[in-house]
Amino acid sequence: MRDINWVATTVFVLLFAFITWLGFAAANWRKGDLDLLHEWGLGGRRFGTLITWFLIGGDLYTAYTFIAVPALAYGAGAIAFFAVPYTVVVYPILFLVFPRLWYVCHKHGYITAADFVRGRFGNRWLALAVTVTGIVATMPYIALQLVGIQVVIGALGISGAGDLPLIIAFIILAAFTYSSGLRAPASIAIVKDILIYVTAFTAIIVIPIQLGGLAEIFKAVPPAKQLLAVPGADTTGAYGAYATLAFGSALALFLYPHSITGVLSANSGHAIRRNAAMLPAYSLMLGLLALFGFFAIAAGVGDNPLYAAGFKDFGNNFAVPALFLHSFPSWFVGIAFAAIGIGALVPAAIMSIAAANLYTRNIHREFINPNPTDKQEAQMAKWVSLIVKFGALVFIIFVPTKFAIYLQLLGGIWIVQTLPAVMLGAYTRWFNDWALLIGWAVGMIAGTAMAIVANLTPTYPLAIAGFVLPGYSALYTVILNLVIAAVLTPIFDGLKERSASSDETVAADYLA
Repeated sequence: MRDINWVATTVFVLLFAFITWLGFAAANWRKGDLDLLHEWGLGGRRFGTLITWFLIGGDLYTAYTFIAVPALAYGAGAIAFFAVPYTVVVYPILFLVFPRLWYVCHKHGYITAADFVRGRFGNRWLALAVTVTGIVATMPYIALQLVGIQVVIGALGISGAGDLPLIIAFIILAAFTYSSGLRAPASIAIVKDILIYVTAFTAIIVIPIQLGGLAEIFKAVPPAKQLLAVPGADTTGAYGAYATLAFGSALALFLYPHSITGVLSANSGHAIRRNAAMLPAYSLMLGLLALFGFFAIAAGVGDNPLYAAGFKDFGNNFAVPALFLHSFPSWFVGIAFAAIGIGALVPAAIMSIAAANLYTRNIHREFINPNPTDKQEAQMAKWVSLIVKFGALVFIIFVPTKFAIYLQLLGGIWIVQTLPAVMLGAYTRWFNDWALLIGWAVGMIAGTAMAIVANLTPTYPLAIAGFVLPGYSALYTVILNLVIAAVLTPIFDGLKERSASSDETVAADYLA
C-alpha cells in the first residue's frame, strides 16, 4: 500500500477543477443554440484549423495511448513502435479522403458517417450496419479512457476510496458534456495538449540526463526488445505483423465515430487538409512516448517493491506512472498525471457525443421517431451520451480490464469493415448497396473468428501454400470484404436495375 502523494494530488485536483470550470464555460464559447444537434454534437461546424488541430489531436492521442504505448514497449519491446508509422500513414488518407466527406456532409447536413452512407447508397440497413459497428467499436474505447484515470489515481496513492474518484471524474465528464456538447472537449483539448507536450518534452530531456544518456538507456534494454525478431524461412514473423498492424490501423483510425466527429466539426475542407499536414507533430510525440517504456526499464522501476505493490492490478500499465514518480518532484508528477487524466476526459467526451449522434440520427430518427423536432433530437442525443458514459463506467468497474482491451482490439477489426461504404463511397457509387452489406457481414464474422482463433490478439497467422503470414486480422478481413462486395456488385446489378434517385448526392457536392 502506497501513501497518498499529497503534493501531486493537490496539483492534480486543482488542474481538474480548472478544466471542470472550462468544460461548463465552453457552452458560451462561439455561442450557438445547443438545442440543435449540429450545434451540440458538432460545435456548429465552426472550428478553424488550430482548434481542429487540438480537437483531433486530443481525440486520437488519448490517456490510454500515453499509458499503453510505453507499456507495450516496456513489456514487448520494438513492436510498440508500430504506432509511429501507423500515425504517419494515416495523414495522407486524411488529406485525400476526408475533405471530400466534409464537403458532402456540409452540403447535405449530414452529422454522422451513417448519414452519409444513407444518403449515398439509399439503404437504411447498410446505414444501420455502419451505425451499430461505430457504437459497438466505440464503447470499449471509452472504457479504456477510464482505465487511464484509474492508473493515475492508483499512482497518486488514492486507493482507500475505491472507485469513488473514478465515479467523480465520470460525473464531471457527464455534466459538462451534457451542458456544452462538443465545445467542452474542444476547449479542454487545448489545455490537455499543452500539458502533454510540456510533460513529454521535459521527460525526454530530464530522464536521459538522470540515467546517464540514451546510450546507457539502450544498454540497459535487453537486445531482444530493441529489434523485431528475424523471421524464419517460411514466415514473415514479426515483420508482417508490424507492417500490417501499422497499415491496417491507419485505415481504421478515421473511421471511428469520434474521429469523424472531429473532422466534421471543422469549418472547411481546407482546415482538414491543413491538419493533415500539421497533425504529424503528434506522431513525433508518440515516438517519444514509446521511448518512455525503455526509460522505465533502464530506471529499474519494475524492481522497486513499492511500485510493484502499488500497481499490481495494472500489469505493465504501471510503467509510465512509476517512471514519473521515480524521476520527478511531486509537483511535476501532479502536472503529468493531470495531463493523463485530462487526456482521458477529452476523447471520452467526444466518443460519447459521437455514439449519441449515431444513435439519434441513424437508429432513433430512422426507425423510431422519423419526425422529431430539433429540440427533441438534440435532447435525445444528450441523454444517450449520458447512458453511453454510464455503460462504460459500469463496465470498467465490474468487468476485468483485460476484457475492455479485448473488445477494443475487436473494435479495430470491426470498424475497418465500414471502409468500403464510407471511404470508397466518398469517391464512387459503383458498389451495390446490398453487396456492400454482405461484404460487411462477412468481414465482421471472419474478423471475429480470426481474433478468437488467435486468442483475442490482433494478428492472425494466415497460411498460404505453406508460407505463414502473421498479420493484422483487420487488414485481411477488409480485403475479403472488398472482394466480396466487388464480386457481388455486378451480379446484383444484373438482377435488378438501380434507381438513380437512391443517391442524394452529385459529383459537385464532393468538391470545394
